[in-house]
Amino acid sequence: MKIKSLLIILLLFPILSIGKGKSSLSGADFNNLNLDYPGLEKVKSLVANKKYDDAAKTLLAYYKQRSIKHPDYNIQDRAKFFGKPISKDNQEKADKGLEHLFFVHKGYGFIDYGKDINWQHWPIKDNEIRWQLHRTYWWVPMGLAYWSSGDEKYAKEWTFQYLDWIKKNPLGLSKENDRFAWRALEVATRVQDQTAMFNMFISSPYFTPEFLMAFLNNYNKHADYILNNYSDKGNHLLFEAQRMIYAGAFFPEFKDAPAWRKSGIEILNTEIKKQIYADGMQFELSPNYHTAAINIFLKALRMTQLANLDNEFPQSFKNTIEEMIMAQVNFSFPDYTYPMFSDAKLETKESMLKNYKDWLKVFPSNKVIQYYATEGKKGETPKFLSHALKNGGFYTFRNSWKDTATVMVLKASPPAFWHSQPDNGTFDLWVKGRNFMPDAGAYVYGGDEEILKLRNWYRQTRVHKTLTLNNENIDTCDAKLVRWETSDTLDLLVYKNPSYKGLDHYRTVVFVNKKYFIIFDSAVGTTTGNVGIHFQLKEDNEPLYNMKENSVATTYKDGNNLIIRNFNIGQAKFVKEEGKVSYSYRQEAARPAFAFEQDKKDTKDINFTTILYPFNGNQAPKLDFKEEIGNNPQEGKINFSLFIDGKKQTIKHQF
Repeated sequence: MKIKSLLIILLLFPILSIGKGKSSLSGADFNNLNLDYPGLEKVKSLVANKKYDDAAKTLLAYYKQRSIKHPDYNIQDRAKFFGKPISKDNQEKADKGLEHLFFVHKGYGFIDYGKDINWQHWPIKDNEIRWQLHRTYWWVPMGLAYWSSGDEKYAKEWTFQYLDWIKKNPLGLSKENDRFAWRALEVATRVQDQTAMFNMFISSPYFTPEFLMAFLNNYNKHADYILNNYSDKGNHLLFEAQRMIYAGAFFPEFKDAPAWRKSGIEILNTEIKKQIYADGMQFELSPNYHTAAINIFLKALRMTQLANLDNEFPQSFKNTIEEMIMAQVNFSFPDYTYPMFSDAKLETKESMLKNYKDWLKVFPSNKVIQYYATEGKKGETPKFLSHALKNGGFYTFRNSWKDTATVMVLKASPPAFWHSQPDNGTFDLWVKGRNFMPDAGAYVYGGDEEILKLRNWYRQTRVHKTLTLNNENIDTCDAKLVRWETSDTLDLLVYKNPSYKGLDHYRTVVFVNKKYFIIFDSAVGTTTGNVGIHFQLKEDNEPLYNMKENSVATTYKDGNNLIIRNFNIGQAKFVKEEGKVSYSYRQEAARPAFAFEQDKKDTKDINFTTILYPFNGNQAPKLDFKEEIGNNPQEGKINFSLFIDGKKQTIKHQF
């Protein structure tokens, strides 16, 4: 027994001896703290008497027993995790992180940063690799692995990496390193996530009083940096403000904590009015960032509630968040996914279901949120079907909220920002569980010339479902709504976009009998050139092309199919195009793509009439179209005939 005890002492000796001998601490280490904060009386006395080691030990004891709550990870939660396996994904990140194989970005997997960590390593010149390295996404998994296993190797390595990062990434090391390690968004990510790590590792013997002081001083530097270097606008500014609230609420012992909280709350109260349109859309007009903005606002609200500061947010703040969630419902499909407009990625039902469950906690009386949080077991669907978010320019045609629905979401928006693409008029068409025409997505974000070339392919107007002139990108996304009408049998959208100098694109979409779509496109103006309308299909099917009939029909064996036919035979030329889709970063697949083109030789308008007709079975119907006298959708007058396998249907409606 004595031998076993001796071995334990020898194993722990390197840990227990940290800080022995001459102290490396000084009074300056405590300058950032408000030693008059309740509970720090003994720390203040020890600092006043220059007993800095004892002051740090006392401060560590204080932090281990204080009552400040964290939204996700609290010290007392450790017992709930112990002995229970964490996800395979997090376990891999934690274990490979021990060997400096860091998971910096899901598009690139694990990257080796060397035994002596090279924080400036940049194997592929994609900016996201450098930026996201400094978000240290593998550190929280290391904390979870530590809680699960109790193995001190995770705490030992985390404290080492934390101090190594401080040593090798000082502010001002170089302009390039500051660009990546000290961009405000990355600093803010660390400010938020390190509140979790603080609670995860504080019980470890490797979390020494000396380490505590290094941690607190580094954290103070981070928060002060954000305070003086906020981003100008957009989701970055929202993230940074929310995380400053985390800093000020989780660490109220800092002298500047009130200023951190105040700045974050003031920014979010201001920005929620500036960034959120009256219809609930976030002004970057990217579904992913819209979802992120909802969670930013709610995280800030939750943190202030834990700190008894939520009265700093008016009721209108909460009301706006609820409107944002309802906008999310409107542009989503029944399977919880949504279009990948403006750099968005394919969202999973699992992730969105978690979001709705979290949102329901804040809005328990909202029956629609309850419906989505419970997968339809409770609550109710919205009272409307087709619905326009007119400020943000997202228009949804819908015949049901069920899995058997037909849903088109079309983007015809005002100018947005960096994530926005030159794609006004593009749309997704979802029928009975299948998104037949998903948006192209975004393969990568930014980097050197090679990376930007990959990004720019997906930003071409011609790879979206809209109109082009000479296959060039449109000059302006600034759609103006001409008409939006709904009825029991027919829904109508008309908008105008000044796509090119001297050429406007008018697009009219008619949703007929809640079943199929007629699209009228007009190129109006004095500019001449080749005018095309473009379409792309899902990547998992080889369609049937009938170039003579200007039609394309899918061939899914389950019978859930779609035919697209342009009726300008003899005028519009059928052209096959290169098609690709990217559902996640650095992942892409080839897919069918095609266009119908006409030459605009003078000032006369160029017009296209196209049908999108979902059908059941393996044989596409034969379709034809006739415009009747008085048909003028822009004025709300609908009068045309559709021939389905020779049978005539006349569609006549006056709005």
